[in-house]
Amino acid sequence: MSVLAVIPARLSATRLPRKPLRLLGGEPLIVRVYQRVMAHAVADLVVVATDHLEVLEACTSRGIPVVLTRDDHPSGTDRVAEVAARPEFNRFAVILNVQGDEPFVSRDALAGAVAIVQSGQAPIGTAAAPMPASALAAPDVVKVVRAEDGRALYFSRAQIPYLREPADVAIRDTLLRQHVGVYAYTRNALQAWVALAPHPLELIERLEQLRPMAHGLAIGVADVPPADGGIDTEDDLERANLRWNT
Repeated sequence: MSVLAVIPARLSATRLPRKPLRLLGGEPLIVRVYQRVMAHAVADLVVVATDHLEVLEACTSRGIPVVLTRDDHPSGTDRVAEVAARPEFNRFAVILNVQGDEPFVSRDALAGAVAIVQSGQAPIGTAAAPMPASALAAPDVVKVVRAEDGRALYFSRAQIPYLREPADVAIRDTLLRQHVGVYAYTRNALQAWVALAPHPLELIERLEQLRPMAHGLAIGVADVPPADGGIDTEDDLERANLRWNT
């Protein structure tokens, strides 16, 4: 099952303006993410999907495959779906969505998400890593709990699983997982996802993966080692540059 990796990149981020073009190690962030995904060799083809000519030019000038999409997509998933539906990409059976602000995304996360779909375990695959209990109360850390077969039971910004009895803390801590925001899909699952209307759970939590789950689409979750997160703020970018240069 051939894999198309799509890296959505929009220029209108609010917390870190012009994010895809901000420099990491002397190159635009979107270039570093593309290089990372290419280096992991999980996908047969990697393309950038953007709605802005400046990002398009930054990619084309470096020989990076890039597609100019519509500028009215409500999410990166919708942007990825537009690219996947283009005739030139029809030959790819699995679509891999890699966020454009993840220059340190791990091979474990990408390969794990893809393997879930290729094996038929679920039509959508993602990943999660062990999480310290200190992160449970942070709403910007998305938590996930899994069934015995590895499928997601629920994603939340809340403290899940909730610890009712302090005596059970050791059990609880073995179950703590932080969602890693990569997704692999079958073509049908991706098209079904974007065709669905936003679900109340999605709107309440601001987590779009709750939309397909609420409509019965299973999401398999690969268990992967912890890795550095994405770049959302000026502080994140500063830390990433320090890591890049050491």
